[in-house]
Amino acid sequence: MDIQLTADSTCDLGKYGQERDVKIMPLSVILGADAYLDGVNIVPQDIFDHVEKTGQLPKTAAPSIGDYAEFFKKFVDEGKTVIHFNISSKSSSSHDYAAEAAKEFGGKVIVIDTKALSSGQGLLVMKAYDLLQAGMCAKDIAQTVNRLRPLVNTSFIPDRLDYLYKGGRCSRMAMYGANILKIHPLIEMEDGQLVAGTKYRGSMQKCISSYIDDLAVKYPAYDDTRCFITHSSADRELVEFAEAKVKEKFAFKEICETVAGSVITGHCGRNTLGVLFISK
Repeated sequence: MDIQLTADSTCDLGKYGQERDVKIMPLSVILGADAYLDGVNIVPQDIFDHVEKTGQLPKTAAPSIGDYAEFFKKFVDEGKTVIHFNISSKSSSSHDYAAEAAKEFGGKVIVIDTKALSSGQGLLVMKAYDLLQAGMCAKDIAQTVNRLRPLVNTSFIPDRLDYLYKGGRCSRMAMYGANILKIHPLIEMEDGQLVAGTKYRGSMQKCISSYIDDLAVKYPAYDDTRCFITHSSADRELVEFAEAKVKEKFAFKEICETVAGSVITGHCGRNTLGVLFISK
């Protein structure tokens, strides 16, 4: 095959990426004085332990331009054209660095700003694989994926706002109020950046039920190929409830469950859950 699909580690594809031979470029996760590679030598539990012990969120760092150039060179030297997918450029410098590195390869590396994160990004990678299997060329794959970007629903419901508060994404008062009143705000991507939406109230199961109901109303037309239920080490009962609710409200041919990697987990905390898919 003369096209190689690659992505940075925030795509959270797990086994689905491995099955499709998607090569992953890890971001760095920094705990105190120690740096780790997302998906390589750190797991979400390490994040939870660090935050509990220190009260501080991990820091993250994008691969350098040089790291990306070295990563791409392996595939170009094999005679392949690379299509690389990055987390939204409004969330990380990973895309800008990858795009700069790609300039060395004379059009043999195409870098896509997914304007998404986690499996919202992963959905575009999976769609690119579908198109590749259908015989589409690299240029047309990239054009098709770029056209689909605004149609990707990337959203999730956090259990608690502690991590969002520590990351500067909500106020202390909002965090305490949400925890006391059992408010779980919808967090979604709009034009490549995270914004708060509907404020659901009650247990996580009740909020997830309302969230999926609202998704079904908002997106009556959707690509039924697949959806992702992506979570940050959520309670098993909650994941199973979400899957049953998705089956009730939608008709996806495949429901993929993935656990968020360390970069995404470090921003949202445990028990966050999202249902992500491509609309029409």
